[in-house]
Amino acid sequence: MNPIYLAVGVALLVGGVVDILWTTLWVDGGSGPFSGRLTTGVWKGLRKVTGDHDRALSLAGPITLTLTLAMWIAFIWIGWTLVFSSVPNAVVNTRTGGTADWWGRFYYVAYTMFTDGNGDYTPLYGGDVWEVASAFTTASGMAFVTLGVSYVLTVLGAVSDKRSFASSVTGLGGRSEAFVRAGWNGENFDGLERTIDTLGAELSTLAEQHKSYPILHYYHSEKGERASAVAVPILDESLTIFRHAVPDEHSPDPAVVENARSGAQSYLETLDESFIEPEPAVPRSPNLERLREDDIPTVSNREFAEALAELTDRRKQLLGVVQADAWEWPPLEE
Repeated sequence: MNPIYLAVGVALLVGGVVDILWTTLWVDGGSGPFSGRLTTGVWKGLRKVTGDHDRALSLAGPITLTLTLAMWIAFIWIGWTLVFSSVPNAVVNTRTGGTADWWGRFYYVAYTMFTDGNGDYTPLYGGDVWEVASAFTTASGMAFVTLGVSYVLTVLGAVSDKRSFASSVTGLGGRSEAFVRAGWNGENFDGLERTIDTLGAELSTLAEQHKSYPILHYYHSEKGERASAVAVPILDESLTIFRHAVPDEHSPDPAVVENARSGAQSYLETLDESFIEPEPAVPRSPNLERLREDDIPTVSNREFAEALAELTDRRKQLLGVVQADAWEWPPLEE
């Protein structure tokens, strides 16, 4: 027996299984230790190579998801190949009766994992350990396929959800001031409350999806109007205006506003899972003059600036969201 092959093979199997289960089943765990670093590395490398070209960055999500699946296959495939190679005669050729070479073992593990029924190779006759190992090889392959397909479908569904949310927000305005102006009926924002409530609920769901599947942060939309990294700051800055710039008698229901703000906060808390850091600079403040042009009552610029000063850390996180997804602040022009 070759103990090195056995030890390395077992280590690869354990690492692969842990990463798969961590990523697909542990809701609070985010990405696994290997897939998380792969995701971040691909995104940073793609940004550097392409110069933040939107069309190229829109491929980051599919590329990362494909590489993640390929990495999981490689861990299990190579791991089992090394395990079966730790004993020279663990796998034999059914035609010649001789022991399988490296390619034979590699081939045997492949068709055992994916159960294609080929019988060119077989575990050592009478070798109960290798027959059991073959059964575990098949089980690991079937489990990988099941979890992998479920993971892909869940991620793609969440990508659709985040783009739908973004379109709903940016459809009302490409900047926070435009969003607020869109809901003004001349006296108050009563007609906007249901929309804010709905968007807040969608954002809470989106936050949970990003927490469970941090790869979603790297699904870059080619158009800013469909990018959640653009929509979340627009919505949150709009809520800040309602909370701190518009007098209470004219603003939407404070409970609705605070509920939506909690959804935005939950989203920001997912950033650590994707290694997105707050920016050191403070983003540009909303321009209240744009609101006053529509006769929307506001507090003084000084009072609003004092309120924004207490939200510095939160707004730096929002800027980090925007710039990490290769956009600029303010995200979109009116």
